[in-house]
Amino acid sequence: MRRLGTIGAFAVGIVIVTIAALAGHLLAGHSGKTPTPLAKPFSLAELGSPGRTVSLSAYAGRPLVINFFASTCPPCQRETPLLASFYRSEHGNALVVGIDSADPSATALRWLHAKDVTYPVGLDSAASVTDAYGVTAIPQTLFLNARHQIVRHVFGALTPAELRWWAVSLASAR
Repeated sequence: MRRLGTIGAFAVGIVIVTIAALAGHLLAGHSGKTPTPLAKPFSLAELGSPGRTVSLSAYAGRPLVINFFASTCPPCQRETPLLASFYRSEHGNALVVGIDSADPSATALRWLHAKDVTYPVGLDSAASVTDAYGVTAIPQTLFLNARHQIVRHVFGALTPAELRWWAVSLASAR
């Protein structure tokens, strides 16, 4: 019986400490929600366009898809034509930027032409942007809202359903 009293007192103590911590957290103005991370700024040379760059700031105030890929990656070989087709079908309503950190420039250009990629692709030969985003395996895709907060992060190849989700999200935001 005495043991039950000790356990009960301990449980009541935990409840009181928890309530006090939550009250302090709320009074300090915290909502309890984890803030949505912001995309990190970048600027890279645009593949196939000497003197031009691909930068996050160029898309200020506009939702954006950032896709990390390489031509030698089997899932990327399946994903890239899907993403290229989606980009063309959206007629400028869905903005896409590719980031290639694993290919030499000439190899990347040949591959992108073969896959009919028309969205801008930055060459990240030093992997500085890839590293800044913590990308250790490809493909990876980030969906950014107009404030460039990361609203979705897809590890692995995109699916048609994920691209439809993005198109619907964009249409409902207009």
